[in-house]
Amino acid sequence: MKMMKRILVVNVNWVGDVIFSSPVFKALKEAYPQARISCLAVPRVQEVLESIPGIDEIILYDEEGGHKNPFVKLRFIYELKKRRFDAAFLLHRSLTRALLVFCAGIPQRIGYDTKRRGVFLTRRIPPATDAIHRCDYYLNVVRSFGIPVKDGTTSLNVTADAQTQVKDILLSHDVKEDDLLVVIHPGGNWNLKRWPKDNFILLAQRLSEDFQAQVVISGALQDVPLVEEIASQLKCRVIVLAGKINLKQLIALMRRADLVISADSGPLHIASSVGSDVIGIFGPTRPEVTGPRGKGRAFISFRDVGCNRKPCYYLQCPDNVCMQSVTVKDVLDVVRQIRNP
Repeated sequence: MKMMKRILVVNVNWVGDVIFSSPVFKALKEAYPQARISCLAVPRVQEVLESIPGIDEIILYDEEGGHKNPFVKLRFIYELKKRRFDAAFLLHRSLTRALLVFCAGIPQRIGYDTKRRGVFLTRRIPPATDAIHRCDYYLNVVRSFGIPVKDGTTSLNVTADAQTQVKDILLSHDVKEDDLLVVIHPGGNWNLKRWPKDNFILLAQRLSEDFQAQVVISGALQDVPLVEEIASQLKCRVIVLAGKINLKQLIALMRRADLVISADSGPLHIASSVGSDVIGIFGPTRPEVTGPRGKGRAFISFRDVGCNRKPCYYLQCPDNVCMQSVTVKDVLDVVRQIRNP
């Protein structure tokens, strides 16, 4: 392999997918230990990028905000050009990202030949099948350049400050170090992937009663109304942290958790990537495509309901039968399997 000093990775836009990209940085750092590896991405994934090993620099690109202005975009391209990158690996499939690195004069530009952008790439990868796992989809970009991949698992760093902050938060709720801590995450970035809230209510109650678990409900700011509705209908004590902690604290919380239960979501993949046991409740998405790939043990609750939409992006689905078919008993049976192997 040719020696490289400066490498740019053009990343994707969502937390879960960014986590799936983490093995790319591991492979690049092992292949080019002296290289400075920069990552270009949108601002909303900055905190998770700061927790991925192997990234030396984050370059924020806000195409819908600050970089929307053509003159600002030209200045951004000029700044990229001044950095004299040896190669750009495009995990993002957009035409505009390929045009960006082309205009920046980066000599090696590697990515999938999608959206007619092949003319801007020096190494074109044929479009992959939708059945491939997202981790492998991103890893194929570096593999195509001859870079070996020794470890395809996702990983995130946990900061000492965040660990201390989460420990203090839990202590303030009378959670002890040896308590069984279960985090449930009822939210999701689209409704089709969400398990019914009544199921989470019953699940939290049973976790508290049957396992004497300390139950934490996590979520983003937009999940707060849903989480508060769940908490208000519980007869057991739960700790509501939805909207109250930042992403790095969430990563530390997931590391502390003995078990995390969630639908296919960014927090599920965060938990798996820091080595915690997870139960993923899957319906419209396919676990073989977006299932957890971290070092933590992963258990999937999924029922084949005979629907041919796999994965499914039919957001107007009238009954969401695939998610409703996974019962609370199904999930509790997995919890018992984990707690009493």
